[in-house]
Amino acid sequence: MIWTVNGSAHTSGQVRAAYRYCEAVTGHEARNFAYGIRLLPTEKRQAMSAVYAFSRRVDDIGDGELPAEEKLTRLEGARALLDRVAAGEVAEDDTDPVAVALAHSCSIFPIPLGGLGELIDGVQMDVRGEEYETWDDLALYCRCVAGAIGRVSLGVFGTLDGHDHERAAEYADTLGLALQLTNILRDVREDAGNGRTYLPAQDLAKFGCADGFHGDTPPAGSDFAGLVEFEVRRARSLFATGYRLLPMLDRRSGACVSAMAGIYRRLLERIAAEPEAVLRGRVSLPGREKAYVAVRGLAGLDARRTARGAVRAPRGDA
Repeated sequence: MIWTVNGSAHTSGQVRAAYRYCEAVTGHEARNFAYGIRLLPTEKRQAMSAVYAFSRRVDDIGDGELPAEEKLTRLEGARALLDRVAAGEVAEDDTDPVAVALAHSCSIFPIPLGGLGELIDGVQMDVRGEEYETWDDLALYCRCVAGAIGRVSLGVFGTLDGHDHERAAEYADTLGLALQLTNILRDVREDAGNGRTYLPAQDLAKFGCADGFHGDTPPAGSDFAGLVEFEVRRARSLFATGYRLLPMLDRRSGACVSAMAGIYRRLLERIAAEPEAVLRGRVSLPGREKAYVAVRGLAGLDARRTARGAVRAPRGDA
């Protein structure tokens, strides 16, 4: 595979077309993610689009209508693609634009492809219908489907000189857990309709919600608001730790992370303010509010505020 000319990055027409495809997928499917990566310089934005397009493919397999065994087979096919990328076996004229874009991105940035393998592991857990008894059990799943993506993204962002990359990866992983737990709270009704409950069984039992969620009102006799408050406090603690990543990144990478995390943090606070809203439908932020968060991220406002808060924040339930 030849990706460089005279030691500098070379982008052929095929590679540019592959990136355009990945950016189109990202722009159409990503929603919250897209607001953040728009703030990145071209090469990093393209690389993050390639990472997203691969992740979207894996998620779509898991969420699709195929039989479980076929899903598992296709997920192994996605793992084989990662192996080809890692082995340098993807040429720029390959017919799979996601493979081309991801391989080219790996020639520029030290992307830890093992994290995308962990994403596949997590989606396989979904396909097999695994359940989570405790927070530690759920955290393992969250690390696969979200924390790992944080660590993969850090390979694109890099860290500023003088900062410990391994510590930064821990913060990126924790921030991924915060985002995923927020997703789980937002989608509790939708997931229940699909026969899935991600919140720990131990927590559900504690607040009288062990029978699950089957309507637009809390289970009879439950303390649903208490359950949401409990999980929100856990997510806030995860955000506080994860935000320690921001001062370790360059300005535009930090703005990207701040924008994405800021959108989810605001979503979390909206859920905290009206817990039962998640049973009536998907809670979301209007586009103008997402754009506002992105602008604050680029200006560094949320990064400075949340970094100061992270230093003071207790670890709480996490």
